[in-house]
Amino acid sequence: MPALAISAEHGQLFGDGLHGFYRSGRRALALSLIHCRLRGAGAEPLPVQARLLGADRARFVGTVRTPIDAGPDPSVTVERLRHADGTERITLHSTAVRTLKLPIEVSLGTDLAELGAAAAGRTGPELPACVHDSGMRWSAPGLHAIVAAEPAPKDTLASAGLLCWELEVPPGGSRTIQLQVRLEWEDRTRVGAPRGPAAAQSPRGRAAVPLWGPTRATSDDARVETLLRIAVDDLGSLLLRDPRRPGDAYATAGVPWRCGLAPAEALWAARMTLPLGVRLAAGTLRILARTQLGGPGPEGGRIPGAMRHSGPHLPPGCTGVEATLLFPTVLAEARRWGLPDKDTEPLVPVAERCLLWLRTAVGDRGYLADPSPGGPYRCEAQAHAHRAALLGADLLDAYGRPGALAWREWAADLRRRFREEFWVEDRSGGRPVAARMPNGSPMTQLGAAASHLLDTGLLGEGAFAVGLLDKVQTEQLARLLGGQALDSGWGLRTLAAREPGYNPFGHRSGAVRVHETAVAVAGLAAAGYEKEAGSLLRGVLNAAAAFAHRLPEMYAGEQRTSGSAPLPHPAACRPAAIASAAAVRLLTTPAGVLPDVPAGTVALRPMHTAPLGALQFSGLRVAEQPFAVRISRLGLGMVEEAADGLQLGG
Repeated sequence: MPALAISAEHGQLFGDGLHGFYRSGRRALALSLIHCRLRGAGAEPLPVQARLLGADRARFVGTVRTPIDAGPDPSVTVERLRHADGTERITLHSTAVRTLKLPIEVSLGTDLAELGAAAAGRTGPELPACVHDSGMRWSAPGLHAIVAAEPAPKDTLASAGLLCWELEVPPGGSRTIQLQVRLEWEDRTRVGAPRGPAAAQSPRGRAAVPLWGPTRATSDDARVETLLRIAVDDLGSLLLRDPRRPGDAYATAGVPWRCGLAPAEALWAARMTLPLGVRLAAGTLRILARTQLGGPGPEGGRIPGAMRHSGPHLPPGCTGVEATLLFPTVLAEARRWGLPDKDTEPLVPVAERCLLWLRTAVGDRGYLADPSPGGPYRCEAQAHAHRAALLGADLLDAYGRPGALAWREWAADLRRRFREEFWVEDRSGGRPVAARMPNGSPMTQLGAAASHLLDTGLLGEGAFAVGLLDKVQTEQLARLLGGQALDSGWGLRTLAAREPGYNPFGHRSGAVRVHETAVAVAGLAAAGYEKEAGSLLRGVLNAAAAFAHRLPEMYAGEQRTSGSAPLPHPAACRPAAIASAAAVRLLTTPAGVLPDVPAGTVALRPMHTAPLGALQFSGLRVAEQPFAVRISRLGLGMVEEAADGLQLGG
């Protein structure tokens, strides 16, 4: 980010749909964009392979028959190496027995459309080109797209958008053409000019300093290593920096639809990648702290966030509510993973203001409405509030600020009332209430949101003794999460298959959202329900293989059958930060690493069922130092590398 290239597997860009090179949300063009047809000896290359070399690089290979080819075997291979930053190298390899003279034409064009307009099919006509140095230029008010070619073309036909070469390729030799596309704004204050994080990126789209060291997983299941490698690579490519504080980075939501800051999802991504290190969490927290609303009113202390659809049964919710409650949770957990005091302490007042907003929003109603005020009392919102109160109290205690006891008492009162008022009995053993409406009526639809009731965070020993559900209710919820109504075989459905309004493609009414499955797996494993956790974990791993191990943020929740594959969701981002981070959380859950760096300890509570077989991680980070752990096929854990001074526990 903020560079992006989209094409079909043949590599040609015909101007269809979203195809093209983008920079800061504008379609730039280039050897790919509107029209981009490579012709060799009068024919387009026949595509034979396309694959990603990394999150920001792709390789396309085609063959071209020439007049001297006597048999069925082509003698010319065309390789295209495409980088999201706007660079493309076209290399022709010849195996002919004599020198070939190949006329090459590259057709270029652009409309300089905004990404949103291209997605909606509202693009304008192709712009006229003019000759510019060794390439072409297209212009719109205040904006230019420029393509430079190396070597310089023999002919440039701007009216047709053609760059033409005649290349001599010796027997067994190669010739290369390199194209580079860039955007130039006349006035960066104009609407559409790159501002904010998008303007602060390095040429290769990476954060200035890597946030993670090399991390590797090995397992009896070979897919584990591949999924972790691709997830970490995708996360690195989705990072944006704050131009005012270039040291602070966050993960943008996803490509191609959501290339900006989504506060709740950025915090989820930071939280789920804490085993890789705390630097992403620190940057994300500092960036969001600067957005926190001030003032003494009812909104003071809230982190702004957009509204989002909540499915057919509930009105839209507010992502700002979720982000505000996640802030103290992520800060407290990052501290346990090793965020230094010098980075934690300045953020504690921000977390304290989040808690004060929570107190104001709850008022005398006893529960948190989402959106506040006037919205329904969602079960997951109460879970976020409960966790924020307990972990926030730990922060207040650690830094000598008042109010910790009051928050623990508030959380205990919430637990008591929640266990009575957010649970309904039925013939199957009962279920949690999805939400209570302001008039008190319960919404009892069963969905993945209930998994948040198992998310107690790093609360230490006896975490589930202070969970929102009691032991019997937790056991019943584990049974429901592991049942076929919710477990699709590919992950956890957002709405159970037997509920009214179920739609396997509904992003809040039946689709599988990867991060909620990760929450469920971690919560089930911590509560001791490893069979259910292992089933969901293996389901997502199977789904990842169907997506070439680049998980989308969601996919259809159709039931898995023999020989089937998960159906892609047409509106899903891929790559998506929350899905890539969820992959990290899913794969590290069987290791059960529980750090408490301020106390100088790190414990291992691996899953005894070893759902991924023997498992080894190297390059994790605890206390800002490398951490390596091995889990045997019997579920026994052993720390192989850790920071000096950490006391290891079982």
